[in-house]
Amino acid sequence: MGGFFGAASHRDVVLDVFFGVDYHSHLGTRRAGMIFRDGDGGFQREIHSIENTPFRTRFEDDLPDFHGCSGIGCISDTDPQPLLVRSHLGTFGLTTVGAINNAEQLVESYFADGGRQLMAMGSGAVNTTELVAALINQKDDLVSGIKHAQEAVEGSLTLLLMTDAGSIYAARDNMGRLPVLIGKNDEGFCISFESFAYHKLGYDDEYELGPGEIVLVDADGYRTVSPAGDQMKICAFLWVYYGYPNSNYEGVNVEMMRYRNGAVMARDEKARGALPDVDYVAGVPDSGVPHAIGYATESCATFARPFIKYTPTWARSFMPSNQDVRNHVAKMKQIHIPELINGKKLLFVDDSIVRGTQLRETVDFLYGAGAKEVHMRSACPPIMFSCKYLSFSRGKSDMDLIARRVVQELEGDEGQRHLEEYADSSTERGTCMLRSICEQMGFDSLGYQSLDGMLEAIGIDREKVCTYCWNGRE
Repeated sequence: MGGFFGAASHRDVVLDVFFGVDYHSHLGTRRAGMIFRDGDGGFQREIHSIENTPFRTRFEDDLPDFHGCSGIGCISDTDPQPLLVRSHLGTFGLTTVGAINNAEQLVESYFADGGRQLMAMGSGAVNTTELVAALINQKDDLVSGIKHAQEAVEGSLTLLLMTDAGSIYAARDNMGRLPVLIGKNDEGFCISFESFAYHKLGYDDEYELGPGEIVLVDADGYRTVSPAGDQMKICAFLWVYYGYPNSNYEGVNVEMMRYRNGAVMARDEKARGALPDVDYVAGVPDSGVPHAIGYATESCATFARPFIKYTPTWARSFMPSNQDVRNHVAKMKQIHIPELINGKKLLFVDDSIVRGTQLRETVDFLYGAGAKEVHMRSACPPIMFSCKYLSFSRGKSDMDLIARRVVQELEGDEGQRHLEEYADSSTERGTCMLRSICEQMGFDSLGYQSLDGMLEAIGIDREKVCTYCWNGRE
């Protein structure tokens, strides 16, 4: 997905931006960069790959060369950024997060309107942040340009834009799919996805942007330059999976939501008489753990950690892009505790079940370590649609998703017309899908959190939460 951090202050902000960006490393694994603006020396920028080296290690050697009272930086799961752009609107730094589904159409439209060139990457595709810059530059001022870009993009677009004067425009996606928060200290302001990132740096909560809102931030304050819209569709996966435990979105803490979510799931299973008799309830590290704690507490089962992840050399933020290597790294990170596995009946809660590849290897690993039974629970409903707004569960085809693939195997194209039934475990089709996945994955039982249960755990107006991955509704 990606994340960003920016700051404008009466003092140097290099370390604030460096650590602020580093605290977003859980949101991306491909590239990262920072740009700083100094009143006398202009802009300084660096972009590096972080596929093989974590952000902090990769950028530590650059710090002595950075200086400035304004800066922005990003973790990117897509193209190299932030970019430094010179245009009729001045010179500015730009970083974006989101998904542009109509990129090729926008490129063709840009050329048809007189645009002459866009830099291409090795694949021939255009850097999406450069495309956004081109859209912004089609207007006569930055605010109109940002609004034009957001309206033109099909998908989502959240951005930071740092001007030649050192002020920063922060723009939240039109439907508010991702959060944008402003923090304040005695010397200036910062902009962040994750609230804990600026809390650790000595900033206090100041303001949370609304959907589509554009705010101009400098060392002396901030002001709304384009008001928020009325509709919001914030991504539910921020609470279920993406968000860091101590972050808050729309006033709801991530860790507390996960406890509630697990408890709701266990409560509903208990009401159906579906709680299995197990020795331990455990979470699939890391984000499955708090869901499991809630499940164990509500079901009065013993919580345990039968396996943990070895993170000193395989940090959570590091994951190679090659799928075979990813699978191997996932296996190498799993360190089991034989005394908690051998001969035991175990129930695991994972944050989600997407393609199932690594989870199948985890189950094999557990049985290989002597587990008597392995029951699996997903903290969200069956994922039926690849995300078209962010990067979660994005793939070449919906058939990459294990739930959709099993539906196709069970009933062919006819089954694709009954996805809502398959997603409901109380229906015949839903029961059939669960049984088939259990057989393929080797589970003794499988359960998914219901959509209603997940939304109950989040606790905000459900009309403001994006549920596209589960029901295909925009």
